[in-house]
Amino acid sequence: MRKVEVCFSPELIHLHELTGKTVVVVDIFRATSTMVAALANGIIEILPCADLEECRLMKEKGYLIGGERNGLTAPGFEMGNSPIAYLNSDHSGRKLAMTTTNGTQAIEKSKGADEILIGAFPNLQASVSYIQAQDKDVLIHCAGWKGHFNLEDSIFAGALIKALESSHHAEEDGALAMKSLFEHSGHQLKDFLSQASHAKRLQNHGIERDIDFCLTLDLYDFVVKVDERGFLVKV
Repeated sequence: MRKVEVCFSPELIHLHELTGKTVVVVDIFRATSTMVAALANGIIEILPCADLEECRLMKEKGYLIGGERNGLTAPGFEMGNSPIAYLNSDHSGRKLAMTTTNGTQAIEKSKGADEILIGAFPNLQASVSYIQAQDKDVLIHCAGWKGHFNLEDSIFAGALIKALESSHHAEEDGALAMKSLFEHSGHQLKDFLSQASHAKRLQNHGIERDIDFCLTLDLYDFVVKVDERGFLVKV
């Protein structure tokens, strides 16, 4: 049986071996959820950018640009980090360059893995099926918040570990703890995460619909992965 483990912050990723593993990058509120939404609504590929200026320059190459810092759309960007915003407009055939406070940094720091997937509740089961078909050890890389642990990414890790239990064994303490957390609180996901610090930040910005989308299970049956060029694509 394969193994599954959890890294709770990009600041800790150096403590984990990436070689030969499937890394699932998770930023539930909201980057990875937004990436799934964008690809579900016409965006054909996403270039994750580590910094704002790199992303901003992609507009000159015809890209739609999405930039977020501290929960808000960065100045000069067409889009921010709201999944609902990507669902509200038709982006068929467009390419997106995207940078966020936490999620795109976690993707960058996951390079070196055998493959990188994007984790989100709206395509959880599709990701589970894909992972089980690959037969590799899994590392769940939580984006957290500015280097710190957060609840929403961690409970998603627990949900994924629980869903993989027929094929992947959780033996390290972090994975065992997150599986237990999901088993205890996953049935009341929205109520439980309403106390999360980042959920409160987002509520202060009046974007409860984003939170609802981010916590909706299995809307889509595709997987999002990083291809050999470093772009996010549907598979």
